[in-house]
This record gives sequence, structure tokens and C-alpha cells, in this order.
Amino acid sequence: MTQSTGKRLLQYALTAKKTFIAALLLLTIGVAAELAGPFIAKNMIDNHLLGIEKPYYQTSSSEDAAEYKNNFYKRGDRFAGGEAKGQEIRLLQVGKSFYFINEAVSQAEGDRSFKDGELQIKYGDQISVYPAVKLSADELFAFYKPEFPGIYELVGLYAIFLVISILAEFGKTYWLQSSANQVIRKLRTDVYAHIQRLPVYFFDNLPAGKVVSRVTNDTEAVKDLFIAVLSNFSTGIINIIGVYVALFLLDVRLGLISLFIVPIIVLWIVLYRKVATKYNTIIRSRLSEINAIINESIQGMSIIRIFRRQKQSREEFEHLNDDYMKYQNKMLNLNALTSHNLVNSLRNLSFVLVLWYFGFGSLNGSTFVSLGVLYAFVDVLGRMFQPITGMVNQLANLDSSMVSAGRVFTLMDEPGEPVTDGSMPRYKGNVVFNNVSFAYKKDFVLRDISFEARPGETVALVGHTGSGKSSIINLLFRFYDPQRGTITIDGQEVTSIPKQWLRSHMGIVLQDPYLFTGTIASNVSLGDERISRERVERALREVGADKLLSHLPLGFDEPVVEKGSTLSAGQRQLISFARALSFDPAILILDEATSNIDTETESIIQEALEVLKKGRTTFIIAHRLSTIRSADQILVLHHGEIVERGSHDELMALGGRYFRMYQLQLGAGAAGAVETPVATAEPSAAPVLQPSLKQG
Repeated sequence: MTQSTGKRLLQYALTAKKTFIAALLLLTIGVAAELAGPFIAKNMIDNHLLGIEKPYYQTSSSEDAAEYKNNFYKRGDRFAGGEAKGQEIRLLQVGKSFYFINEAVSQAEGDRSFKDGELQIKYGDQISVYPAVKLSADELFAFYKPEFPGIYELVGLYAIFLVISILAEFGKTYWLQSSANQVIRKLRTDVYAHIQRLPVYFFDNLPAGKVVSRVTNDTEAVKDLFIAVLSNFSTGIINIIGVYVALFLLDVRLGLISLFIVPIIVLWIVLYRKVATKYNTIIRSRLSEINAIINESIQGMSIIRIFRRQKQSREEFEHLNDDYMKYQNKMLNLNALTSHNLVNSLRNLSFVLVLWYFGFGSLNGSTFVSLGVLYAFVDVLGRMFQPITGMVNQLANLDSSMVSAGRVFTLMDEPGEPVTDGSMPRYKGNVVFNNVSFAYKKDFVLRDISFEARPGETVALVGHTGSGKSSIINLLFRFYDPQRGTITIDGQEVTSIPKQWLRSHMGIVLQDPYLFTGTIASNVSLGDERISRERVERALREVGADKLLSHLPLGFDEPVVEKGSTLSAGQRQLISFARALSFDPAILILDEATSNIDTETESIIQEALEVLKKGRTTFIIAHRLSTIRSADQILVLHHGEIVERGSHDELMALGGRYFRMYQLQLGAGAAGAVETPVATAEPSAAPVLQPSLKQG
């Protein structure tokens, strides 16, 4: 049973755990530095701005004291131990003005009013009246002046925390995105490496565009998960934790009231993902299908134009594209309904609750929370909704990324072929098929095939389409294994030899040779360090490629674009011959290398074939029977069975199926037509080279 997508993503995240941990540490530091702001503001309000209403005492020292009418007054909490306190006085605010009371006040909280030189305080049923004098702006400033050093310290502290927050935000963003890029690089590498290990038959039923979509689009969506989603969610979660710690430090009851936000967010995410996952699964699937149809259309553009299928191809594409847009719009509607609306509603509801329960009383001092606490609380609570908004805005990316990750991991869960390091000595190439029967699905395409190909011999396989020629080659390469019978090379069963070792001494030249983007030389060596430049040039010369490639401006360094479309069929074929020769295989497979070559080029290629076959066991899938007259052994296949075998002369003397096929082709040639494969032969070329040899 495979692990969940989340667990596997976590395992990938742990590959860059050091940078992730560093980013999260910086994030925590940044959140703590940012949340220090409301606490500094609370201190400034309660201890310095509103602290002016605390009891003052007359003092003889002018240090940290306010001067009023030639007397010095200092706040009670500013006196050092043992310092004498004089007459107590109070400064109380009524409306926008402050009043000086030259005596102690027993109860400062309550409804205040000033009239006719008296300040009245009503607290419940108790009413207190004190003689009071209104302070001018300069007199009030004198009492605030001793608070300035403390305010400057808090402002400086706030600036320090602000710098820390900025640096932490930079470090967090850099390391988080850097680690995300590391993770995605590893994921892409693993996906691509796994594709290399998948058995060839896996690609027979999966369009190339869909595979490309998994490696590119889906991994890119997973990248968004690590960069945008992880960044916002980790920032959001740590911010929310920090906010709640700050709220409870400010006031436990206020913190408890605010806890209602958490279950709403969790429930919201669960419900959102339930709907969004359904839509995103279809969206990613449609995107893969769109990639597949684009890939197919581009590769088959000549056929589409020739058979005037542009309209039908466009209609197929538009149908997929319209379906893709339909589900994108459904996701758009879902996001529009559930994004900012809920965040704003939550924010407004939380503020209403706090202000309704505590706000009015705090403004006149009748409740247990100070105005500084209330300000800090509202400030801190407000800071929580910014990360919540960031998290909500990433819900669409979160779900899309999880769906894409699931698709990537589904591909990676496909059983692959084991990779075995090392190599084996070059074998001689004695190939024996012993009662081999094979079926791709249910029906057997090969039945009791038995033959021996000795080292250095050339074995030709002939027969109509579907007779089993290519299936024999597929078994020889171990793209598939037979259900019955055994295949041995030099007496050793091929199933006991690691596939990489087995194939390292095999070479193939296809009907439609596949060239990679690069140069002619790089297509011969395929980037193998064991094949030197000298060996590449020698192989090209030995197969006669220099005759057809000499006119190119850069010679063997001439650039090759996709599939070698700028080169002729003969040039491509000679390059593939040189490739096979440079790897010096013990077993060589030729899939009718001259079937789509002009007569003039064919003579060059026939000479190249003789060079190529020398000293190797060679299998030829033959379409033109005239090209295999010199074969040591010809196997005639019909419906998966060997119906005739022998040399050309022996089979002609037999007068059977081979004789009739040869006479038919010879007759076509005698009639003046260019020698071509007969109707019973396999197609001469395929528009797109499949990863495996087609069944035939």
C-alpha cells in the first residue's frame, strides 16, 4: 500500500530540512519581533500616555519630576527606595482636558464631570467631589516631559524589532524558496529517472504528452505548493500561534473569546478541499489530454494537412479546451465565494465581540482591562487576519498542488525495471530460442518458436504484418519476457542476465532512425564517454557517411534539430549505422534499413551493411527479400509460427511461401515498378518512432 501524498511530500521536504528549519526559525523570530509592536504600544499607552493619571507626590528633587507652580511632582512608581514622598496629588482627564487635584483621590474610576472648579466622580451609588484646576497645554506638557526618555526607549526598541523583522522576513523568504527549489529539483530528477526505469511496454498505451505533463506541469504545480503554499501556511500558522500567545499574555479571557476563529478555519479548509479536489482532478486530467493532443497534432501535422483533418483536429482540441475552461470557471466561482468574504466576516465578528464585551467599559475605566490592553489586543487580533487571508488565498493552489503531486506519485508508483550497476564481458552472440511462446495480452503472437543463430551468422525474419517478426526482437531485447520456453545467449538464459548488461552488447538500426537534438557526432556517441571522437569519425567513415555528409558546412559537427528533420533519410540512416558500429555490439538488429532509401543511396548503405554485420550475429527484419539473399538463415513466419527455414536457395527450391513472396516482388520489379514491400509486408515507415518495436 502506497503512502499518502502528504507523507511523501513531507519526505521530500525533509531532503532540504536544514534550510527549511532555518527558514522556520527565522519566521518564528520575525513573527515574535513583529508581535512585539503591540506590547510596546501597550506599554507606551498604559505606562506613559495614560500613566499620567497615576498618583503623583511632591518631591524636593527635580530629577524625573514635573514642575508646577514652583513645586516638583514625581509619579509614585518613579521614586527610588527610601526617597521621601510629599503631598499626594492627581491628574485626571475629563473629556479632552486634564485637571490638577491637590489631594489624594480614593476612587478614580467612574463617570467624571467638571463644573464650577469641582471635579465629580460617580462610581455606582458613590459620588466623590474634589476641588480641581484645569491644566493649560504647557502645564500638561510639563507633566509629560519626564515620560519622554521612556517613550524614546520604546520607540528605539520598536525600531530594533522592526529591523529584526525585516531581516528575518528576507532570510525566511530566501531559505524557504531555496529549499523549495531543491525539493522540486529532486522530485523532477526522481520522476525523470523513474521514467527511464519504466518498462518499454508502459509507453505503448500512454501518450507522450501525458507523460510530459506529469514531469513539467504537475511538478511545477508541486513547486507552487512548496514555495507559495508552504510559505503562506507556515507563516500563517506560526503567526496565528504567536498571536494567540500574545492574546493570552494580554488577557486570558480575551484570548478564550477569540478561540472561536480556529475551528471555523479548520472546518472551512476541510469543506473547501472536498469540493475543490474533485474539480482540480478533472482540470489536471484535461490539461494532460490537451498536452497529449497538441503533441500528437504537431508530430502528425503533415498527415493532418494531407488528409485535410484540420477542422476535426481543431474541434477535438476545442472540446477539451472548453471542458477545461468549464471546470476552471467552477474553481473560480468556488474561490470567489469562499475567499475574502469569510475572512472579512470573521475579522468583523471578532472585533464586534471584543468591542461589545469590553470596549465601552474600557473607554471610561469601568472594566478590568485598560485602554492600552484593549488597543494592543485589537492590534494583535488584526494582525492574525493578514496571514489567514494569505492562507485562504492559497487554498486553490494547495488543492491543485496536492492533486498534481498525487498524479506524479501515481506515475512513480508504476513498477520499474531494476537498475543493475556494472557490466558483463562482451558475449559471442550465440542466440537460441527454444519452444518460445509469447502473448502481449491473451492471444499468443508467437507459438513454439525454436531456432539458433550462431556467432557471426545473419538471420533474416520475413512474413506478413502481425506474423511475429518484431515480437521476436522485443523478446531478444527483453522489452518483454516469454510466457513459455527459454531464450539463451551463449548458453545463459536471458532472464538471468540484468537487462542493462544484456542490452549493452546489442545494437539496432530502425526503419526510421531516431536522432536527438545535438550534432551528428553526438548522435553517434550518444554522449558515452567510452566512445572517443576518433572512434566516432572512424565509424562514420567506415559506413560511408562522409560521402553523404561532406557537403555540410560543419561536417560531423553539423547541428541536428529534432529527429534530424533537416537531413535526408539516407543521411539519417548512415548516422544510425555509425552509431551501432561505434558501440561494437555482439548482436545487431536491422529493421529493414533500406526500405525507404533511394536506389543510389541504397548502394552506399548496402556497403555499410556489410561493414556493420562483420563479426556480429545479425538479425534482419526483411521487407525487400532481394536484400537478404546472402543471409545464412531465413525464417519465414506466419501467424506466429516458423513455417519455413533455410537459405535463400533452399527456400526457393522448396517452392513454398517464401518462393511465392519472392516471385511476387520479382514480378513487380520486372513490370518496371520500383521495388517496394508487398501488401503483406509491414509498413515502410512510421510517422512517430515508438519507444518499443511495434508488434509485427
